[in-house]
Amino acid sequence: MDTNDRRSMRYSRRAFGKLALAGLPASWVLAHVPLSARAKIDSRIKGVQIGAITYSFRSIPSADDIIRAYVSMGLGEMELMSNHAEALAGAPAGRGGSGRGPLTPEQQAARDAAAKVLHDWRMSASEATFKPVRRKIEDAGIDLRLLCYNMNVRNTKDDEIEYAFMLAKWLDVKAISTSTQVSMAKRLAPFADKHKIMVGFHGHANTTDPDEVAKPESFATVMAASKYHGANLDIGHYTEAGYDPVAFLQQHHARITNLHLKDKKKATNGGGNTPWGEGDTPIKDVLKLLQKNKWDIPANIEFEYDGDPLVEVPKCLQYCKEALA
Repeated sequence: MDTNDRRSMRYSRRAFGKLALAGLPASWVLAHVPLSARAKIDSRIKGVQIGAITYSFRSIPSADDIIRAYVSMGLGEMELMSNHAEALAGAPAGRGGSGRGPLTPEQQAARDAAAKVLHDWRMSASEATFKPVRRKIEDAGIDLRLLCYNMNVRNTKDDEIEYAFMLAKWLDVKAISTSTQVSMAKRLAPFADKHKIMVGFHGHANTTDPDEVAKPESFATVMAASKYHGANLDIGHYTEAGYDPVAFLQQHHARITNLHLKDKKKATNGGGNTPWGEGDTPIKDVLKLLQKNKWDIPANIEFEYDGDPLVEVPKCLQYCKEALA
């Protein structure tokens, strides 16, 4: 590719980002963004790798359109949710029934049947199933660095844990991030040790449940279970819980697989998500610390406050650029 082509692609991504910020409908923007970027997207800002978790785009039904959103915004690093990875690989729907509240016997039967079909599909998957997924993301110019696979102590079977680690290998990611419980650490440890894959335990703000990963002590407990256990530090949740993410980063940076960037108020100030800059989370201080120490820890945007991700995520990215200017 010659220099003019590269300039054209960079301009194209900037242009589509501006279209999104202008408030054009998501369907229009995504329909006009090519899936392939033809060149590697660089969203490393002053040495700090900024990316996003695909959960930020959960309101977009198509996983292909989520990739297009990354291209349009110039996001060059991805933390891929397992449901999006499976959708890209052609997996069947995993749940039957609809609505909230108690299911009818018919709805429960449909859900159980759909779950079995998905489970059977997972057990039959192989590297060949997911190799095209990584290729599609790479062809879009995006570095697929992490797999987010949530493993719950109440309903994740051992064969599904093994599948999660194999999926990470098939996608050739650097680590797995997971929202789970403290008691899950001992179950995951033999798998992490066997496959030699880092697992980043995602923290939340529930400090009253001893099985929730939230306090410094709970992070210490899960990391003690295996040398391959680390932290997916969500600086928003950690702030809401009443702790200092800057201090955690300074102490545990060698065991942090990635950060989740969001702004939240401290629980003492009412808690909850806010647009960036309106909460209590020291986002700028965290980014500056990464920059100062040249720690290669992906800082991934996790968009959770109200709004259209095609409009709001570029604002979050711009916030990072201004913080690191």
